[in-house]
Amino acid sequence: MRRLVVTFPPDTFAPWRTRVPAPRPSPEQPSPEQHSPEQHSPERPSPEQPGPEGPAGAKPAPPAQPRRRVVRCGLSVTGVGLSALFYCLSFTPSLLPRPWFLQGAVAGITAAMGYAAGTAIGALVRMRWWPSRRIERIAWHLLFALIPVLVLIFLWLGTRWQRELRIRLGMEPQPEYDVLRTVGISLLTFGTLLLITRLLRLAAHGIARLLGRLVPESAAYCAGFLVVTLLSYGAFDNLLISNLYLTADRSAALTDSGTGHGVVRPGSPLRSGAPGSLITWDSLGRQGRNFVSKAPSPTELTAFTGRPALEPIRLYAGLASAETVPQRAALVLREMERTGAFGRSVVAVFTPTGTGWVDNDVTSSLEYMYDGNTALVSMQYSYLPSWISFAVDRGTVAEASAALITAVQQRWAAMPPQSRPKLLIFGESLGTYGTERTFGSAERMVAGADGILLEGPTFANPIHQQLTAGRATGSTVWDPSYRGLPVEFASRAAELRERTGPRPRVVYMQNSSDPVVWWSPSLFWHRPQWLNGQRGPDVSPDMHWYPGITFWQTTVDLLFANKAPTGHGHVYKSGTVDGWAAVAPPPGWTVDDTVRLRALLDR
Repeated sequence: MRRLVVTFPPDTFAPWRTRVPAPRPSPEQPSPEQHSPEQHSPERPSPEQPGPEGPAGAKPAPPAQPRRRVVRCGLSVTGVGLSALFYCLSFTPSLLPRPWFLQGAVAGITAAMGYAAGTAIGALVRMRWWPSRRIERIAWHLLFALIPVLVLIFLWLGTRWQRELRIRLGMEPQPEYDVLRTVGISLLTFGTLLLITRLLRLAAHGIARLLGRLVPESAAYCAGFLVVTLLSYGAFDNLLISNLYLTADRSAALTDSGTGHGVVRPGSPLRSGAPGSLITWDSLGRQGRNFVSKAPSPTELTAFTGRPALEPIRLYAGLASAETVPQRAALVLREMERTGAFGRSVVAVFTPTGTGWVDNDVTSSLEYMYDGNTALVSMQYSYLPSWISFAVDRGTVAEASAALITAVQQRWAAMPPQSRPKLLIFGESLGTYGTERTFGSAERMVAGADGILLEGPTFANPIHQQLTAGRATGSTVWDPSYRGLPVEFASRAAELRERTGPRPRVVYMQNSSDPVVWWSPSLFWHRPQWLNGQRGPDVSPDMHWYPGITFWQTTVDLLFANKAPTGHGHVYKSGTVDGWAAVAPPPGWTVDDTVRLRALLDR
């Protein structure tokens, strides 16, 4: 059987072989495009110079350029490393215990912040040195081995720290700390922030590619970044923040229009909103109705003091009581004249919080101490929570506080000195800011009233900052001593009982665990003085400052500052009795009386 053998000349398939692409190089080998034309092998013709065996004048198509990746698909090794570190540190304790869902939010936010910082550091390093694939692979292996161990350790430590902090503040230990849901919330928060960031980068690169046809590449990328930044800020401010503010405003307005449980219109003509009052009951607002209706009766006052008591005077003007701030202040002053307020032993002006709230323990304590021979007045300037009022309209509280205090002070100063009542002024939270702005200096505060009691001052209080900065050498920032003026600070209410020396005219009560007092924007980049040296009595020794992390932890603490026990967080309650006893004690008042009254208010 014959076999058919077909032969071809040696160079028959040479033209087709030249068109077969070369093998793809490995990551460790440079690609052929990276060689210069002089580096081509003499046996293999370069793409620009086809060999003689190719078709005459034919040139192969140039190699396709790899498509530039607009946004990195994978994760940055330095970003993941720093993100894991920030994530773990977010479980360290802060001023107040955190519920699991807020801990998850803080962990996710700080992890995203760490990832951004790590990615930026990695980009800067790659500008000078590009690590090999082998080094990156080793780094990833180390991260995969270390991160789970570190996270488990800090989850366990975080649970222990939260339990110890609750015990330190006198709170019941939490039965369980939901670790799984905490991790889930943190991952969801981190993923959402990462997705938003990458979408913004994608938009910036897209704009840059469009502009790159008209301007140089560097200018195009700068313009793209600027355009996306401005659009993002506009969307955040006009869509998100504005809608949140409107929602909060409507919700607060609806709440303000209601009446608290058990609150009824008073029948005494010594109260605003009662029959014969110049101010209607409906115009007082929710907190105003609470203020005028919750005063202790003469019977209750006598039961505590054993002495005859008067019906306390309580006057209040709500937002709907008059159109403008000066008109509301004038209306309160007319109410004071109507009720004979300046004939009482004590006239006290209260600057409320943002919602118009005045703590009833603060007002009742003064009425118990003076047998009801008091006239307490206040005026609403907002129905929004203090933190919203502070952020969007800080000037309103200063205007309202100045209007009411000035009106009462001028009427009081016009009286003969021998017949004047004691003029006392009180402010809490945002109300302390308004009170300070009214007087303008510590000297005017001392001279402007018989006593001023301020609880939970904010970081923006100018006089508080000046007094703290000028404290005596050796005293702490959370419990400063000030010489030269009759001004007293107290991180614990009981400290005021141990005070010696002249009676103070101004008393600041500031719990060492109150985030309203110690929060400030500078926490993001600057270590606070209240974490240096000796700590406050209810501040965890395990709390430390970390850039960015401590800021978010303390920010979250603000949300639950009013949920702490009395004497911790932003809760002062019956501790105000010690404040009044220090700044304006009635004749014959003793420490035992303070203890008894505090026990009564704590029931």
